[in-house]
Amino acid sequence: MADVGLVDVSIRDGNQSLWGATGLRTAHVLQVAPLLERVGFRALDYSSSTAMGVAVRTHREDPWERIRLTRAVMPTTKLQFIGTGFRFISWEKSHPETMQLVYDRLAANGIDRVVVLDPMHDMDAARETARRLKRAGIAEVVGALTFTISAVHDDAFYADLAGQMAACPDLDRVYVKDPAGILTAERARTLLPAITARLGETALELHSHATIGLSPLTYSIAPDLGVQVVQVGCGALGNGSSLPEARRTVANLREMGHRVDVDDRALGLACDFFDRLAAAEELPAGMPQDFDAAFLHHQIAGGVMTTTRRQLREIGMEDRFESLVEEVGRVRAELGYPIMVTPFPQMVVSQALFNVIGERYGTVPDQVIRYVLGSFGRPTGEIAPDVQDRILDRPRARELQAEPPPPAPEELRRRFPRGISDEELLLRAHMPEDQVDAMLAAGPAPSHFNPSLAPVLTLLGEVGSRRTVHDLAVATPGLRMTVRRSSEGTPVA
Repeated sequence: MADVGLVDVSIRDGNQSLWGATGLRTAHVLQVAPLLERVGFRALDYSSSTAMGVAVRTHREDPWERIRLTRAVMPTTKLQFIGTGFRFISWEKSHPETMQLVYDRLAANGIDRVVVLDPMHDMDAARETARRLKRAGIAEVVGALTFTISAVHDDAFYADLAGQMAACPDLDRVYVKDPAGILTAERARTLLPAITARLGETALELHSHATIGLSPLTYSIAPDLGVQVVQVGCGALGNGSSLPEARRTVANLREMGHRVDVDDRALGLACDFFDRLAAAEELPAGMPQDFDAAFLHHQIAGGVMTTTRRQLREIGMEDRFESLVEEVGRVRAELGYPIMVTPFPQMVVSQALFNVIGERYGTVPDQVIRYVLGSFGRPTGEIAPDVQDRILDRPRARELQAEPPPPAPEELRRRFPRGISDEELLLRAHMPEDQVDAMLAAGPAPSHFNPSLAPVLTLLGEVGSRRTVHDLAVATPGLRMTVRRSSEGTPVA
């Protein structure tokens, strides 16, 4: 019997995997945060630079304000940020001192746990990022072992990395991150003991998506293999391409004889909130998935899969999805088997899409060129020589190779208006000016949302928009509200 902790991923990874990162707004987060605080989660997978960019671009909401407001109503549960260590919001590399400023402001605004996810498993880069995070005051830094299947990513590969992470004084914990949900129970029985043998006293967590139905079973045996914490999604934001659903995971772990110390009533209320929100906003709810062997080939993570389907639909090519999936597997092999975790899935899928709709490697995105140039580190496997030659033998590759280094904070401050906050500076430095201006013009985000009222508010909005309606009365036991249109045409309560 083991004590098993939980990390909830609903707000960040669940939202990204199932709702394209756009489903949750500040009001939603603030409404459910007090419930999540009561559950007893060890941490919330709360934000990322991608999520912060979406808040500005899609909802015109200040992501820094969202962190501060959430921390105010969640004083004890750790709020997690996940990042690669070399970029913030945009896909361009950031100056190391700019990343230090990002970490400083994250800590100042309420983030106290950060996952260091170097997509190349570059331990020198991971150690440097961890050192900077500790300098910023981050209480808990977690090293990510990103799981994939390839000829080079065997148990010994991950065990060696685990040993290096355990020896790093700035890494507090380690987690196995399985973004494609391809870690089988059979592989877990060899992989997890190999990792824990090298970790010593360093705690191990497991993050495995439910995309092809493998992770619920893997979770049920993980505590016996040395895992102390598993990561889950609540209600509608669990299962599907997200992570295993929280209530079912708790029930399974207890049935296996393990202790899970959470407030079951608060957990149920939090799950109910996300269920009601999905219904009110017409968002998809995660469902248990059938096994799909194709995922072992292309390994496209849930959030990227959702976005890719939407993009194909928008350009009228949804019928090419299966061809795209096959091409993803070929491109990944040709590029040296990059692990399909941000930013590499976006690169590989984009290149595969160009290959499907035109000549193979006739068009190559800048980020793929940068990858081949080594801007993101050294690939684990060898890039196919003919592909490498074709990508680098083009004028754009020479232009990118001659790019100046990214600007340091001092240069950024000279570029933008004097007196703005560091938080605004970081947004302006990494996002289009008009998007940040629109966010500021929108003012503070709404802080209250009740999913049960959504149908009523929609009805009132539609009725109120009809100029022929002059009086509207809403009655319920103990309450009567009357709205009349003034002579100027505006509603008056």
